[in-house]
Amino acid sequence: MLWVDQLSLAIGDKPILNDVSFAVAPGEILGIVGESGSGKSMTALSIMQLLPDGSRTGGSITFGDHAILDADDTLMQDLRGDDMAMIFQEPMTALNPIHTIGAQVSEGIRLHQGLGREAAEAQAARLLDRVGLPPARYPLTRFPHEMSGGQRQRVMIAMACAQQPDLLIADEPTTALDVTLQKQILDLLRGLVDEQGMGLILISHDLAVVAEVTDRVLVMRNGQVVDEGATIPTLKALRHPYTAALAKASSHAPDRSALIQKQTKRPTEREPLLKCENLTRDYGSRSGVFGGVRNFVRAVDHVDLQIAQGESVGLVGESGCGKSTLARMVLALDKPTGGTVRFQGADLFAAKGEALKALRRNIQVVFQDPYASFNPRHRVGRIVAEPLYLEPGLSTVDKQTRVTDALRDVGLDSDASERYPHEFSGGQRQRIAIARALVTRPALLVADEPVSALDVSIRAQIMDLLVQLQISHGIAMLFISHDLGVVRSMCDRVLVMDCGQIVERGAVDTVFDTPKSEAAKRLVAATPNLQLALTRPASNARTASKPSGQAA
Repeated sequence: MLWVDQLSLAIGDKPILNDVSFAVAPGEILGIVGESGSGKSMTALSIMQLLPDGSRTGGSITFGDHAILDADDTLMQDLRGDDMAMIFQEPMTALNPIHTIGAQVSEGIRLHQGLGREAAEAQAARLLDRVGLPPARYPLTRFPHEMSGGQRQRVMIAMACAQQPDLLIADEPTTALDVTLQKQILDLLRGLVDEQGMGLILISHDLAVVAEVTDRVLVMRNGQVVDEGATIPTLKALRHPYTAALAKASSHAPDRSALIQKQTKRPTEREPLLKCENLTRDYGSRSGVFGGVRNFVRAVDHVDLQIAQGESVGLVGESGCGKSTLARMVLALDKPTGGTVRFQGADLFAAKGEALKALRRNIQVVFQDPYASFNPRHRVGRIVAEPLYLEPGLSTVDKQTRVTDALRDVGLDSDASERYPHEFSGGQRQRIAIARALVTRPALLVADEPVSALDVSIRAQIMDLLVQLQISHGIAMLFISHDLGVVRSMCDRVLVMDCGQIVERGAVDTVFDTPKSEAAKRLVAATPNLQLALTRPASNARTASKPSGQAA
C-alpha cells in the first residue's frame, strides 16, 4: 500500500530526515517511536505532503499507483481525507476555532461523498458517538474551545476516520486521552484495520501502547531509522542501544527519597498552602426575558482539596470529568459558582490588583496544549520571560539569565530563545511551557498533563527536574494526568474525579493497588503495561510484497 524509499528531507539548510525507508501493507499496523525531534512527525507530513515552505525532499514515496513526492496539489487534495488521512498531534491547532465540531466533521463527508448537509451531519453524529462523544451530551453545535483537550482529540479522530481511508496516520492519537478512553480509541482503530484492511501508522512515545497495538515497529533517532522489526521480538531483544534506552526510560521513576524525608519533617498543624472548600462550578446558557438558565451542567460538584507546601497531589479521572475546570479555578482563571479557594491563607477571589498579582506570581501553570498558550509572533525567549514581568526589580540581565537557566533545565539550548514556537516539535513546545512555568520558582505549580506530549527519555528528565525543584525550593504541585504510572512516581496522594466529584482519595499506592470506586477501578484496569504487553504472542501481520525496482 505504501512504500517509503530512502526518503530525505531538509528545511532550509537544516537536514531533518536521512535515508528513511519502510513499507506498510493493507491490514498492518506500523508503530514509529523515537525521541522528540527524531523525525517521526516530519515523516508523516512528508507522506501527506503537508511540509512547510522551503522544504526539499529526496528519495520516493509511493502510495498505491501514486508517486507522492511528484504529485500536484489537485491530486493530493483528492487523496487527503478520502484515501489517506491523518490524526494530528495537537487538536486545538488542527481544528478551526470559528466552526462547530459538527460542521468540521461533516465537511469532508460532504466534499468527498457529495452528501447534503442533513445526511452529512447525521453521519458525523454517528462518527462522534463511536469515538465517545454522543450528540445527546456533546451537541454538534459546540465549538472546539467549549471542549476539553481529550474531547477535541476525539473530534480529530472522527474527522480522520470519516471517509474510511485506506491509510491512516495517527500522530500521538491518544496523548490527550485518559486511559479508559485511550483503550476505546485504540480498540476502535484496531477494529477499523481488521474490518476494512486499512493500513495504520501509529506514531507514539508510549512503548506500552506500541507493544499492545502494532505489528511492526520502527525506531527513529536524529532523522534516521536505527532499529526495526516485528514489535514484540524487537522490544524484547533490545538489539540497538537506543531501543534499550527508550525501554529503560519507559519504566523510569524519579528518586524521591530526599523529598519524602523532607515531607516527614513538615509540621502537620501548618496551614495548607492551598485549600479549596465546597468548590462548585456550574455552566449554562441564559435566555428569555428573565435570563433563565437552560442546558445546565455541573462541571465541578462540591470539591474539597488541600495541598501542603512541597507536597505533590495527583488528580486523575476520565476526560471531561472536571479536572481542568477545577485547575482553572485554582488558578483564578474561572470563578466558582460556590465555595472558596484560599492560597497562602488569602481568599483568591477576594484579592484585587497588586494583591492578586502577588498571589498569581506564586502560582504557575503548565497547560495541556502548549502551542495554544503561546503567542506565535513572539520568540521563545520572550514567551518564557512573560511571568517575570510580574516580578518588579528584576533587571534585563537577570531576566535573560533566568530564561537561559529555565531552558537549560528542561533540556533546550540557549539559542532556542531566538526561535519561534512553530520551529519546535510538539514535545519541545511542551518543554518550553514547563520552562515558562518554572521561571519564577513558584510556590505552587498546577501541571495539566505536563509530560503527556513528551517522549519517554525527556519525560524522565522532566520528572527528575520537577522532583529536584520540589526538594530545593519546596514547590507544591497539583499534578493532573491520565498516566497512572507517572502519578504513582510523582505524587504523595491522589484524588480520583468522576462526573465533577472526588470519588476516591488517599495515598497513591493504596488507591492504585486496591481501588475502591468504580472510576478508579476502570482507570487501573485500562492502564497499558509494557512488561505485560511483551508477554503477548508476536503478531502474524501480513508482509507487503516488494514492487520491482523498489526497496522496502
